[in-house]
Amino acid sequence: MEPPSTGGVTAAGNNTTHKFHPCDEAVIATNDDASDCKRCAVRLGYWKDDYIGYFVRNQERKAPEINRGYFARVKGVEMCVEKFLKKTSGNCQIINLGCGFDTLYFRLRDTAHQVKNFIELDFPTVTARKCYTIKRNKALLAKIHDEDGEVRLSPTDLHGPSYHLMGVDLRNLDEVDNKLQQAEVDYTLPTIFLAECVLVYIEAQNCRNLLKWIAQKFQAAVFVNYEQVSASPFSQEISKFNYLSQVNMNDRFGEVMLNNLRIRGCSLAGVESCLSLETQNQRFKECGWSGARAWDMVQVYESISSAERQRIERLEMLDEGELLLQLFQHYCLVVAWLGVAFQDLDITVEELMSSLNID
Repeated sequence: MEPPSTGGVTAAGNNTTHKFHPCDEAVIATNDDASDCKRCAVRLGYWKDDYIGYFVRNQERKAPEINRGYFARVKGVEMCVEKFLKKTSGNCQIINLGCGFDTLYFRLRDTAHQVKNFIELDFPTVTARKCYTIKRNKALLAKIHDEDGEVRLSPTDLHGPSYHLMGVDLRNLDEVDNKLQQAEVDYTLPTIFLAECVLVYIEAQNCRNLLKWIAQKFQAAVFVNYEQVSASPFSQEISKFNYLSQVNMNDRFGEVMLNNLRIRGCSLAGVESCLSLETQNQRFKECGWSGARAWDMVQVYESISSAERQRIERLEMLDEGELLLQLFQHYCLVVAWLGVAFQDLDITVEELMSSLNID
């Protein structure tokens, strides 16, 4: 799978081995689902992303509810990231857990926002594909590569001056620690962790171990977690999409969602923390985090400026507004923090629109 050598790129050794769990392959496939959905929404004008097209070629059109849901997801995470960057003035790190084909690093490079270090972690199968795509496209490589630094590559890992993409199993903390050291992580630097539909696929004890480990290692940190919570009948058409990471799992809607994922071989191993917004918050507090707050996606969507909501609502008509409401009620955004510096980070509306090319 190695492409032709690219200028400024050298090979790096990679001795990582990965043992698959029974559901790993199905979990890995959710990256393709999410990336396809994001690609569709970008093509329709929900937000600007000049880079997702390098990773996803699919032209299939998704349902309007899906597009609007992904807009809320991207915008919600983005609001948290932007507030964090403003508070730290860029003297910080971003660590994207289960990064998939996310393009945040490349979009940030097109803005005034810069960070000391940007680290992305995912299954080696996923990072191998992402590395290969980056190597094949000069526009992507140019964002990582600068005049003074080289880009080191292995089949699954990529290291640039301030960007690191690495294959790792998040359930193996020794491996995670080793990878972060390779990425020259600074445990004293303010760090924001991003996880979109990731923790819910990790067994509860392994997830607790990961969150406790982060809380012990990092002095000042924020964790932005986007996933499921519990609330009405669920359309079979919509359920085939890995739409969000769910909240409200005790009702009929949640039961159908879980069953659909099981049919695909994808078990929500961490669903016990998705029973309510409170259980989402408690997961972090019980693992040594100073505090946490959560919002369902109805609240997140309503926190976006009315002008921006009106703009995207004109892009497509909804056949059933009730269906979108039900979907929003089953997903949430959680913000947890270590220390006191970031305890006021939330999703309240700011007067200025995002500068991360969302508009």
